[in-house]
Amino acid sequence: MGAVEKAAQAVAQQPMVALLGNPNCGKTALFNRLTGARQKVANYAGVTIERKEGQFTSAAGNSFRLLDLPGAYSLSAHTPDEMITRDVVAGLREGERSPDVVVCVVDATNLRLNLRLVLEIKRLGLPMVMCLNMVDVAKKRGIVVDAARLSQELGMPVVETVAVKAGGEKALVETLDAMWPFYHSQANPLSAIDAVSVEDTQREVRRILSIAVKDSDDRGNRTEKIDHFVLHPFMGPIILAVLMFCVFQAVFSWAKAPMDLIAAGVADLGVLVGNHMPEGVLRSLLVDGVFSGVGAVLVFLPQILILFFFILVLEDCGYLPRAAFLLDRLMGGVGLSGRAFIPLLSSFACAIPGIMAARTIQNPRDRIVTIMIAPLMTCSARLPVYALVIAAFIPNKEVWGAFNLQGLVLFCLYFAGIISAMAVAWVMKRSMRAKRNQPLMLELPAYHWPHMRNLAIGLYERAKIFLTRVGTTILTLMVLLWALSSFPGAPEGATHPAIYYSIAGMLGRALEFIFSPIGFNWQICIALVPGMAAREVAVGALGTVYALSQTGEELANSLQPVIASSWSMATALALLAWYVFAPQCLSTLSVVRRETNSMKYPLMMAGYMFVLAYTATFITYRVALALGG
Repeated sequence: MGAVEKAAQAVAQQPMVALLGNPNCGKTALFNRLTGARQKVANYAGVTIERKEGQFTSAAGNSFRLLDLPGAYSLSAHTPDEMITRDVVAGLREGERSPDVVVCVVDATNLRLNLRLVLEIKRLGLPMVMCLNMVDVAKKRGIVVDAARLSQELGMPVVETVAVKAGGEKALVETLDAMWPFYHSQANPLSAIDAVSVEDTQREVRRILSIAVKDSDDRGNRTEKIDHFVLHPFMGPIILAVLMFCVFQAVFSWAKAPMDLIAAGVADLGVLVGNHMPEGVLRSLLVDGVFSGVGAVLVFLPQILILFFFILVLEDCGYLPRAAFLLDRLMGGVGLSGRAFIPLLSSFACAIPGIMAARTIQNPRDRIVTIMIAPLMTCSARLPVYALVIAAFIPNKEVWGAFNLQGLVLFCLYFAGIISAMAVAWVMKRSMRAKRNQPLMLELPAYHWPHMRNLAIGLYERAKIFLTRVGTTILTLMVLLWALSSFPGAPEGATHPAIYYSIAGMLGRALEFIFSPIGFNWQICIALVPGMAAREVAVGALGTVYALSQTGEELANSLQPVIASSWSMATALALLAWYVFAPQCLSTLSVVRRETNSMKYPLMMAGYMFVLAYTATFITYRVALALGG
């Protein structure tokens, strides 16, 4: 047996500890605190639900495997996430045994909701530890929890933890050490859960709380006071609209300085390389392919990070579930529930996590419709195209004395995506004959200041994903596009730029027949092709195409003035309209295929989005021409 096989066998023999609990109880923070970097993320077999597994060793030298199960409110599963948690705990997953010990993490400030899951798991007869998390927050609010009495009433160890602080996991680790060695026991049948009714379970929860918890001095009314304004029927939507508007204004205003710095650095590096290399294919590849193409996309990193920063802050402080609540009535008008808000908001970053987040929607029809409209949310990959065209054609000036005109245009493009998504959802829900809406049930967590460590990690991960795409997919496509744009060279006596005679030029002129009615020239048609793999590649593609089609000093000019002088305003507006509805990148269609387990829906998605994009672009172009654009 090899060393790798021995290591894998040793890990498999370690006791399996499963972490589970309600959403927002701090379970994943505890998992990260215990495992650190010793964790791996994959998907459960047959589904795209995330599986996080790690290892840790206690101070006593005992080694454990730790599994972070998806959040669940009950083992009477209603969503794919809850089904996975139920099956893992009950040992029903093929090739997996039930955990040796279950650590049920509960929010000390919300035991009334959390204890139901604890009582359900207890009926399965597995060794258990209840982890009383966020005890520091409970003490600040004046909530007194008697952990010893809770342990006595529940018949299991109860430990206090603060997962967001170093050392906050110490009591749990000591308890697991005290339970060593573990003797694996098979879980009772799931029918044991239903042996007690939900009403009796809630009655038992109230009895335990009356004995072990004193909350008469609860000072946690700050959240209620804030919600008096945030959830107000009139003020709430206004606050949400103002927040979203400020986000899009900041994307342009705050990002200008770092974008200029990146652009200047990439340009200087390209000039430096070009000045120290002889004329030839390699120089053209590096300067015209790599630096012109990749650099044109890299410059938009600050805008993407600013957008993610606001999304992460709103999520971490507890506002996003309230936004879902506020939008439930509006979304109900098109046949969706407010629960679809979070997947759709995630799609502003990228449609892929938004589509995967839709699995928490219980109603199958609502889930399919949410998946189908998620790509209409303006993902961050569109942002480079929007920023390029807006900067080239929309003046950078203030309007009404306070607002940036470019930011207003960007806001309108995002708003157009939202309106179109709602319209498509309305049509789909009626075509599916689903007239009855599901009521929205959401847990509204208490407000708290965002954790800077979580924000930093989140922004780091987003930057890493973007830079990885720049260094792999986008770089590969830019090099491929450079080759297609460079070969074969122009013949003797050529009257057009060299790219006109290349393979890319031929392809662009062939596509121009289809796209000329909506105002696209052959250069834009070339950029649309690699954009099928990654939308932001279109900017780099335009940079490569136009750089290669210029001569002399024009080669060093930025892309913005080049397209400003080459396109009409009608063409620019048409391209913006195209990208509001642009057909999805291939990776998104692949995820839709996995999530729906059918080719029907990705084909429907690609088809309807192409029709929408072409129709909207045609109307925009013709109207702009009629108005003198």
